[in-house]
Amino acid sequence: MRAGKAPLPKLWLMTDERGGDPVFLARVLPPGTGIVFRHHATLSNERRALFNRVRQVTRRRRLLLLLAGPPSQAQAWRADGAHHRSALSSKGLRSVAVHNRAELGVALRVKADLIFVSPVFATASHSGARPLGTSRFGLLIGTHRRRVIALGGVKFINSKKLRGLKIHGWAAIDAFKRP
Repeated sequence: MRAGKAPLPKLWLMTDERGGDPVFLARVLPPGTGIVFRHHATLSNERRALFNRVRQVTRRRRLLLLLAGPPSQAQAWRADGAHHRSALSSKGLRSVAVHNRAELGVALRVKADLIFVSPVFATASHSGARPLGTSRFGLLIGTHRRRVIALGGVKFINSKKLRGLKIHGWAAIDAFKRP
């Protein structure tokens, strides 16, 4: 699990099957980037093997790696933390996905270290869902003191629209894809 108290990344890669090779991406991400390893559609044994390869790169490059799954699984897989809304105790970093005010309440109750709020902009991950946009996103996150990560359709070019909002950083899948 997470060693030391290094600053939490402001830039995050959310992996999934459509986002490209996560091992390659872990090798080329900017220093200090965090990774949330999801790959939920990958078969269990293949998912574990892929996670282990990503973990080798993140350890060598000193990137933070969270596993989308229960804290017990994240600890067993030697991740730096879990991306999960469980109220279970966690020895590592805890991040939670939030799409509405009720889910934000859960994230605050479980004392998440990072709150990934989505979808800020239109995104293939939530096709058909109404994006929050910067105004609704700002209203949702309010003034609480938790670290908020903007997610959903965020790319380097439109991340500038998030300036002025009290967020810790942003995350993406597609922004990191290689042509």
